[in-house]
Amino acid sequence: MKTREEALALLHEYTQSESLRRHAYAVEAAMRAYAEKFGEDVEKWGITGLLHDFDYERYPGMPHEHTVVGARILGELGYPEDVIYAIRAHADYNQLPRNTLMAKALYACDELSGFIMAVAMVRPTRNIADVEVSSVKKKLKDKAFAKGVNREDVYRGAEELGVDLDEHIRFVTQALVKIAPALGLDGAQSA
Repeated sequence: MKTREEALALLHEYTQSESLRRHAYAVEAAMRAYAEKFGEDVEKWGITGLLHDFDYERYPGMPHEHTVVGARILGELGYPEDVIYAIRAHADYNQLPRNTLMAKALYACDELSGFIMAVAMVRPTRNIADVEVSSVKKKLKDKAFAKGVNREDVYRGAEELGVDLDEHIRFVTQALVKIAPALGLDGAQSA
């Protein structure tokens, strides 16, 4: 298994956007938290979250370059097959069954992490610690808010992972609170 430092260098090589990097850090934090909860390999799950969109900025195009090109790059670099599979399976267009706990967790954490960050960004404090489950659920119903987030993916992700949506939102939010400064959502720069 590669180290986090190697994975981080790869992310930074392919991803220049600070917002996309922050998204990667958020999904990494959520994946690490779930790995710990489920008694899985925290490093492997964290790296999977960190790299799940590393190729997106360079290869967002059709037909479905994102995850396909990334999987090839990760394979050439010697990343484990289960990491590559989970990354490919998080994109519905690859039509791969999410048949591992890691793949299910990645799918469940991806859209929700970004959505929770969006909710924190519009709070006057810009502090993710102030985000409540009820606020996230209310914003999920507002189709005009964070239009890029697929709500069905959020609901399906919790269902596939076998967790209650409220608990999932709470759990992921708590994971993101732990890295709030890296996400720019610790209240240091209020809106």
